[in-house]
Amino acid sequence: MKISFSPPDITEQEIQKVAEALRSGWITTGPRTKEFEKRIATYCHTQMAVCLNSATACMEMALRLLGVGIGDEVIVPAYTYTATASVVCHVGAKPVMVDCAPNAFEMDYAQVAAAINKRTKVIIPVDLAGVMCDYDAIFKLVELKRALFRPNNDIQKAFGRIVVLSDAAHAFGASRHGKMCGEVADFTSFSFHAVKNLTTAEGGALTWRPIVGVDDEWIYKQLQTVSLHGQSKDALAKTQLGAWEYDIVSPAYKCNMTDIMAAIGLIQLQRYPTILERRKAIIERYNAALENCNVQVLNHFTANHVSSGHLYLVRLLDKDVTFRNEVILKMAERGIATNVHYKPLPMMTAYKNLGFDIADYPQAYNQYCNEITLPLHTCLTDEQVEYVITNFVDIISE
Repeated sequence: MKISFSPPDITEQEIQKVAEALRSGWITTGPRTKEFEKRIATYCHTQMAVCLNSATACMEMALRLLGVGIGDEVIVPAYTYTATASVVCHVGAKPVMVDCAPNAFEMDYAQVAAAINKRTKVIIPVDLAGVMCDYDAIFKLVELKRALFRPNNDIQKAFGRIVVLSDAAHAFGASRHGKMCGEVADFTSFSFHAVKNLTTAEGGALTWRPIVGVDDEWIYKQLQTVSLHGQSKDALAKTQLGAWEYDIVSPAYKCNMTDIMAAIGLIQLQRYPTILERRKAIIERYNAALENCNVQVLNHFTANHVSSGHLYLVRLLDKDVTFRNEVILKMAERGIATNVHYKPLPMMTAYKNLGFDIADYPQAYNQYCNEITLPLHTCLTDEQVEYVITNFVDIISE
């Protein structure tokens, strides 16, 4: 039996919707993208959403909207994928990495508090595996440190404090204390990459909470403009009679979502409740099967939070990197693809070159060194789930 780690769940419905877009004569950003944005906003309980070509682009455009740049600092976890920190580098700011809390994948919030200074403009928490962070704790810190905040422009003045930009690449559909991911942080970035719960092949979306004194339409327009060369009109707007002329208001970027991508997303969003239900069922089966094993699993569902169930993270307690890697190899020999989420950023060459050292992040290393991620996706049959369980339990018990 061959089991892939995370193939896209594409049905004939998505294929048909893409075919309709291709036949429509309009394949770049257009009516399907605008409709997808509206439906995402409704789903996340926000006024508006912007769809771009990746969660990375969404985070970077949010930082650019906020005017974050040279001389500024942005707090990020050491335990994350590069996109969380690379966007900070892209805008010229300094990433300030914080270690995990002991035996947790979330940042240590005492260390976050200690890292805040007059240069801190943004905190980027990561909703790893689909589990939302403790935003109550994060906003409490932000309020406690309000006096340190030094705004550089009008939108920063409107906030009057450090901005919370959620890297929710994994967490579309998650909730905490009854609030949807997307309506909790100041800005929330989602990923619709090929391996995500909801996919548009590539793609992402940005939502935001209302900002006192700042018009939502203005934010939307700014994000649209900065993601399309700084052009004052998109291609759809230029199709109106006599409306060919446009301005370039800044030498900006190119990261818009196409209608072909949005066509996939519209059907995926329609199917999403069923997708989440299936993921939850697989997680519950894994949980039951591993209950008596010497492992620690991420808690996806509690009275306070509902995960999107994106990744099934397992820590092999009292084991090291060598043992974990052997498990990955043995699983592969039995046809089962597994993964690791994540190798901490201070272990990566790019961040070593920036001066980061994993020795300064012992808790992140402890989380990483015995972590393995099991296949979790909606293409898995019940038989395949049992095959994964049987072989995993057998291998870690050897």
